[in-house]
Amino acid sequence: MSERELAPGYHRYDALRVGDWLKTDTVEVTAQLIEAFADLTGDRFAIHMDDLAAQAKGFPGRVAHGLLVLSLIDGLKNRASAQFDAIASLGWTWSFKQPVLIGDRLSATVTVLDKRSTKTPDRGILELGFDVQNAAGEAVQAGANQLMVHR
Repeated sequence: MSERELAPGYHRYDALRVGDWLKTDTVEVTAQLIEAFADLTGDRFAIHMDDLAAQAKGFPGRVAHGLLVLSLIDGLKNRASAQFDAIASLGWTWSFKQPVLIGDRLSATVTVLDKRSTKTPDRGILELGFDVQNAAGEAVQAGANQLMVHR
């Protein structure tokens, strides 16, 4: 297993090894992002929209939508200096480890967990592991993505 940080640029299936990784930049979760996500999706569950409602459920304040955080992290991956030469995402397995609050700064480490060939010779599938942390280094979300990439 490799443990090398990926260099800037686009990386195809055959050049990647299990254990290769990249670190994303950071993004700050803001009230405006939460509100825009709620407007887009219609998900206005009270803990996302109101501090008092979130506090009544035991949270210190408004909680970001879990899928908003996943989307922000995928966006960070797609803007990283090292990128996978992707064709399409095939699926996600994801868990929410602790709440993400307004003002949290998030980043992720993305690691190649597995590789498999496809019937199409110019494509391969990567399983990418995501470890999402806040600025304090606490794990807030984690999961995996199956990503079809060019060979």
